[in-house]
Amino acid sequence: MSNAYRIFHGGFGRIALLDMDEPLVPHAHCECHVLIKATGQNTYFSVRGRRLPLTDDTAVLVNAWEPHYYDHQAGVSESVILALYIEPRWLAALQTDLSTSARPDFFAQPCIELTPRMRRQADILIGEMLGFGPMPREKMESLLFDLLISIVEKHSDWHHLARLKAGTAGDFYDVRIRRGIGLILESAPGELDLDLIARQCGLSRAHFFSLFKKTTGMTPQMLANMGRMSSAFQWLADNRQGSLGNLAQELGFSEQGHFTRFFRRHIGAAPSQYQRVMDNYSP
Repeated sequence: MSNAYRIFHGGFGRIALLDMDEPLVPHAHCECHVLIKATGQNTYFSVRGRRLPLTDDTAVLVNAWEPHYYDHQAGVSESVILALYIEPRWLAALQTDLSTSARPDFFAQPCIELTPRMRRQADILIGEMLGFGPMPREKMESLLFDLLISIVEKHSDWHHLARLKAGTAGDFYDVRIRRGIGLILESAPGELDLDLIARQCGLSRAHFFSLFKKTTGMTPQMLANMGRMSSAFQWLADNRQGSLGNLAQELGFSEQGHFTRFFRRHIGAAPSQYQRVMDNYSP
């Protein structure tokens, strides 16, 4: 079973140190996503159908809204992975042009070579996460931002996108798909009616599914799952002692066990463990 060693949650998004020994289902995040191997075996992530290596010298970069999954190989021992889920609004507050990190074309390529400086910055952050006791928020955010800027400066198109005054993630989507995205994310948990949503977008079910996948790279259900996971993360941050049975019910699951399996297949750790090891920096 995969395990979570440490998780930080706050306005910056989430930072997780995960011991991974089983695959994850294809999924996406509304945050931009950086994956760096901490220790253990070399491994792989798949991003939009491309199998990419995660080693001491490489990192995997996943744009917001970009489908991906952990491609763990059977019989290979675990890998400890530093996973950064970075909130674009936090980056934009620190440097305005970085609001483009919300776009699905922010990172120029999905697999990069880590420079010695990037590797050193990542190792310092990992070492601090493995330390005993809480890490001061200012120190953690400073280490995180320094690592991200090193990666972004070399491997993103943010300067070009800023000069073009590029919009946010959905601005270049077909207007019908933008409407569909809104309707899916606004649907009550467990009450997603994709036939109705397709009609409300002026499309047949088949045309809606085809256009949605072509435009976003995701299926409508994958987007709905993304919304459910986002709600779960926020609930866990706000309710450190809350009942997971209540959370499962709020998200439309008939049984807590179904929710636990759903959560583990998307993040690699059980919600109870996620709740237990999380440091919450939210106000």
